[in-house]
Amino acid sequence: MRQIAITHAIAGFGVLSFHLIGLPLPWLLGPIVACLIAALLGAQMKSIPVLNNAMRSILGVAVGATFTTALVISMAGYWTTLILVPVMVFLIGLVGVPYFQRLWGFDFATSYYSAMPGGLQDMLLFGEDAGGDVRALSLIHATRVMVIVVALPFILKGYWGVDLSNPPGVPAATLPLSQLALMIVAGLAGWQIAKAVGLFGASILGPMILAGMLALTGILEYRPPAEAIWAAQFFIGMTVGTKYAGVTGAEVRRDVAAALGFCVILLILSAGFVEVIHLFALAPPMETLLAFAPGGQAEMTVLALIAGADMAFVIAHHVLRIVTVIVGAPIAARLFSQ
Repeated sequence: MRQIAITHAIAGFGVLSFHLIGLPLPWLLGPIVACLIAALLGAQMKSIPVLNNAMRSILGVAVGATFTTALVISMAGYWTTLILVPVMVFLIGLVGVPYFQRLWGFDFATSYYSAMPGGLQDMLLFGEDAGGDVRALSLIHATRVMVIVVALPFILKGYWGVDLSNPPGVPAATLPLSQLALMIVAGLAGWQIAKAVGLFGASILGPMILAGMLALTGILEYRPPAEAIWAAQFFIGMTVGTKYAGVTGAEVRRDVAAALGFCVILLILSAGFVEVIHLFALAPPMETLLAFAPGGQAEMTVLALIAGADMAFVIAHHVLRIVTVIVGAPIAARLFSQ
């Protein structure tokens, strides 16, 4: 309990610091940076996984609540950019595996699953089964998510002038109690049903699907309040930062350094796809960047919500990316390792 309390205090200090300095997304980036610095200084930190997943379900409800019939129908028009998602995953693997294996000396399993832009938990499980270095995988993927999540707000604000200071929703006091109760039911029930059927990303996708059904039928009329979205940002940011707990100097010099170099590669590849898609006028550039940046699903959802992006477009591409990696990565790994 003491470690948990200390971790929350560190994350809270990060929020306060970002607010005072005037940096973007204090509830998300503040905890990430504060927990990262504390970890590098040797602080022992711990979060509550169940609570973290519960907070992710808030994002699922927030996305699902934005669904309308017109929005769902418009998703069929995304095919011109959706077909590029597997291409990007292939290119990331093509560049990433030799990068980790030849330049940094990781074994094939660690190199392969470090390069795959999938969910952290899935890549750790696959990598462990293949005999990879789980600690290295954890640090590399945590760094990938952290760098992309920290970099994107500054790109959005500096390049497109996106206002990231607007509240992510209305105050809870202004919403009907019946609607708040529906959101809680959609979040918890959707999460548990999705978990029971084995759906990947159950804590986000389950609530999103159930809330979407309620929104399409007109039963759910509001998005979660600002306080709930801020809480979700706080716990997601803290979870990313605490992944560095116990990191050693040797791990920083090898695993984290390798991950930072890979993040540069990922950002260049993402920028290339954004430029091609913009050149052919297939989608708006801001939405394309948020859709193709290979960060964490929850973190990209937060950024899309705050930036006021087309949620259906962004989420559809990230879901396809995760599906492509989860389904295709183990099969391709067996073929390449032979």
